[in-house]
Amino acid sequence: MKKFVGILVLLAAVVLLSGQRRADSPANVVDLLITGGTVVTMDGERRIFDNGFVAIRGERIIAVGDAAQLKAAGYRAKQTMDARGKIVLPGLVNAHTHIPMTLFRGIADDLNLQDWLTKYIFPAEAKNVTREFVVAGTQLGLAEMIRGGITTYADMYYFEDAIAEETKRAGVRGVLGETVIDFPVADNKTWAEAMAYTERFLKRWKGDSLITAAIAPHAPYTVSTEHLNEVRALAERLDAPILTHLAEAPTETEFMAKTYNSRPAMYLERINFLSSRVLAAHVVHVNDEEIAILKRREVGIAHCPQSNMKLASGTASVPAMLKAGLRLGLGTDGAASNHDLSLWEEMDTAAKLHKLISGDPTAVPAQDVLAMATIGGARALHLEREIGSLEAGKRADVILVDLSAPHLTPIYNPLSHLVYATKASDVSDTIVNGRVLMRNRRLLTLNEEAIKIKARAYQKQVSRSLKQ
Repeated sequence: MKKFVGILVLLAAVVLLSGQRRADSPANVVDLLITGGTVVTMDGERRIFDNGFVAIRGERIIAVGDAAQLKAAGYRAKQTMDARGKIVLPGLVNAHTHIPMTLFRGIADDLNLQDWLTKYIFPAEAKNVTREFVVAGTQLGLAEMIRGGITTYADMYYFEDAIAEETKRAGVRGVLGETVIDFPVADNKTWAEAMAYTERFLKRWKGDSLITAAIAPHAPYTVSTEHLNEVRALAERLDAPILTHLAEAPTETEFMAKTYNSRPAMYLERINFLSSRVLAAHVVHVNDEEIAILKRREVGIAHCPQSNMKLASGTASVPAMLKAGLRLGLGTDGAASNHDLSLWEEMDTAAKLHKLISGDPTAVPAQDVLAMATIGGARALHLEREIGSLEAGKRADVILVDLSAPHLTPIYNPLSHLVYATKASDVSDTIVNGRVLMRNRRLLTLNEEAIKIKARAYQKQVSRSLKQ
């Protein structure tokens, strides 16, 4: 009898251990499990799970679904986030900015684009921009973007290798373009220097999981045809993206007509510059023919409504672009022309502006604007296979929005709330590539107080320089 009991105990132990091994099998173990929130996937079907989950292993999402699917999967998590009372959605994509210009925030307001650039921005940059300045401004911008749920951004500036280093260190995803232009700037005094610098930059970051190095010719009116051809050739040779400004203001259209007898977008098409490599920012002054060209060439577009409004540059034909199926994202532009790096404000503005301009309250609905800030931005950057939605296999770029604030109460339609009511300060958690960069509003990869102290010091320097 004792022998029989012993055998039963042994068998029970074997069964228990076997079950434990199954529970702990690699297929069931995840690094991070987000549960209990309203999961807004932004996938092709625009699925929403009211009591959903996101499972992350390493740098990628391995599963998204509802509570029943989570129970069936039997995941065991190294770390768990309770998302009850929150919306879980893809990290936001800022499709156009100049991140070090956070240090020029509010430097010159209430001016037209040309006066703003030529009388204030270009002189301030000439007097102040150094590698150290760029590092400080980048850190400040990264802190602001992480706090606001931006997990990927596209940038155009100088000393872009320093921007890449700081972006990588902070854990943010960046498509970062070294700006080239036909006059001396802070990091390169000649065109030859700029192109050599850019080539080194592109080669250094090739294949990085967070940083995509790009080349950024400033605009068709500041870079010659010969040099634009060189940019295209370098981008093709090194398989790199191109970031540029296009058709931003009436003065640009007038200059291009006088100089090249062409409209900006048609000129770039004529010189064979446009392709799927290109992301064009602003794209305000384009007609239906040019929209068709941009669609055919698969050019990404960054719509920057608040910057366009502040500089009175005009209103982009967003309803027509959406109807045409352009790769349309949202950008903040730099903080010197927009004061902040909040895509939540851009979403709210984009939805309302185009209703006002068109006289149609159904124009550019909330779900389309939210798409522009997520999967649309990913498409504009030609990264839609990697980011922009919560789907198995994609990079684990995820944010959580806390719904507890009075301005988010009550909630009937989560998509409308995200566009019309949510603020950057409502983002509680930010995750990029599976790494938690902000938890419960606390930055984990940046020293925010030290960054702000340094920024205030630069404010004094810039103010002095403008008086000289």
